[in-house]
Amino acid sequence: MLNRRHLRVKVLQTIYAFQQSDDKNINNFEKALLKSVDQVYEMYIWVLALASEVAEYALVDAEDRANKFLPTEHDLNANTRLANNTFIELLQQNEEFVDLCKKYKVDAVFDMETVKSIFHILKQSPEYVAYLENEDRSLKAEKDIIKFIFKKIILKSPAIEQIFDEHFINWTTDKDVLQALLAKTLKNFNSEDPEKNKLAQLCPNWVDDKEFIVDLFRLTTRHGEDYQIYISGKTKNWEADRIALIDTLLMRMAITELLNFSSIPVKVTINEYIEISKEFSTPKSNSFINGILDKILIELQKEGKIRKFGRGLIG
Repeated sequence: MLNRRHLRVKVLQTIYAFQQSDDKNINNFEKALLKSVDQVYEMYIWVLALASEVAEYALVDAEDRANKFLPTEHDLNANTRLANNTFIELLQQNEEFVDLCKKYKVDAVFDMETVKSIFHILKQSPEYVAYLENEDRSLKAEKDIIKFIFKKIILKSPAIEQIFDEHFINWTTDKDVLQALLAKTLKNFNSEDPEKNKLAQLCPNWVDDKEFIVDLFRLTTRHGEDYQIYISGKTKNWEADRIALIDTLLMRMAITELLNFSSIPVKVTINEYIEISKEFSTPKSNSFINGILDKILIELQKEGKIRKFGRGLIG
């Protein structure tokens, strides 16, 4: 699922795009921010739909083998167990999944050749052979082969990588979230009653999380230059062009949180932006940002501008 760190990264990416663009219409970028979040869920539905299509392709493959010029006995009696996989059948009966497939137009995403290529990779794997030979028809056993298809084939396929790269600009950074959503789905589907199985949720509480990212984006963008004064005051010995833009934006976002989000502990804010810098900025950025934010925090506290409510939120 998308946690607050993932959401902060989404805001960072949007603010970076805003800074680099000639278009300074805040509303346009706010819509882009919300779309970037929704696209994570769209990827999730795409992958679920692809697994469903791969399972159904077992029937197509069996028919093709039976229609060969000189079919073997094995060709004439191909095992199509995957087409009746319990998890896939439960997924196809899930009303929310069906509705989301329509919303995201999954029918137009993967052509037959892509599905065929995934199935043929699967068919040659020892895991698939073992699945077909296994007499265990439990839901767990049925989910295990789907987990293998997700983790070892679909998410490692160059063809799928290309499709997702073309459609989703943040595919590389969102891939881990996608895997978590798929894992959660397999865990959630633990009943043979379709109505009791639930898709994974993108966020624990989207109402609060949406308000958080929209406010963080708006306030950082609106007051960025004002907050830059604090940063410039602590970086006088640094030439402006030597400070990475990402570092500057991360520090502006951190100051925004310190001043405007009364329920987020100070330590949480600073630690989150230090961790994000390790992944998205230079090797030394985390220590640089840590040092500057510590100095800014002292100044803001002296000015009485840090107002946190609740036990343990100040330190």
